[in-house]
Amino acid sequence: MEEIGRPELGEFLRHRRALMTPPTRSGNERTSVRRVPGLRRQELSEVAGISVEYYTRLEQSRAPRPSREVLYALGRAFGLSSAERDHLFRLAGELPPEPQAPSTAIRPGILQLLDGLDSIMPVTVHDGRLDLLAANVAALEMLSPLISDGPFGRNIVYQCFTSTALHQIVGADGAEQLARVATSELRTALTRYPNDDYLQAVFQELSAISEGFRARWEDAEVGTWRSATKSLHHPTRGWLNFESEMLHDPENDHWIMLYTPQ
Repeated sequence: MEEIGRPELGEFLRHRRALMTPPTRSGNERTSVRRVPGLRRQELSEVAGISVEYYTRLEQSRAPRPSREVLYALGRAFGLSSAERDHLFRLAGELPPEPQAPSTAIRPGILQLLDGLDSIMPVTVHDGRLDLLAANVAALEMLSPLISDGPFGRNIVYQCFTSTALHQIVGADGAEQLARVATSELRTALTRYPNDDYLQAVFQELSAISEGFRARWEDAEVGTWRSATKSLHHPTRGWLNFESEMLHDPENDHWIMLYTPQ
């Protein structure tokens, strides 16, 4: 039997409708005198492209669970942010939509974090495509040889299987660990962004040129490595040991890697 009635959803819809600006005439005069703020149900349903009867039942918690198409339409009608739209989906008992691609802009607070920790620890930021977006000076002192030119020059999984400097920086054990992690993360990324041309190109390129990648891919390993112990070679200080921790910014799909010196 189809589920009926979600009071929290109805309350959210009523609240958002009350926040919307009613239509005005050309002379900035409202089309009619209103006793309550916001749009009428008829006006909102017209914006969303759904029937006023069905929308009324949603607000009154008397309608079956709305489809994802209806939720998308309501999100556009209300002008919801991605966080507000995801909340709407959860209230309706649906999983929030997956983003089409990671954000290309790093939040200013994250950039301040990189600068503020420069004298304390290395910090890097990469996105859900496994591209390195930013690194503070402490991180670049060790990791800059892993950045190269070309379309995949900042991609972690690509550098893992093609960089000649990898073993020098992370050692044999570190390279083996990174190969497992990077391949697993690429598998996850391709699942999250199945239509992403860039990720498909990375996969096709590595499949064509790297026997090591092909072997790792056949393992079909999927895992999460958010904490790890790493040894990295510093050009002047030699081998340094770190406890690494990955923090996620889900709205932008950015990963912040903190390297805490042991």
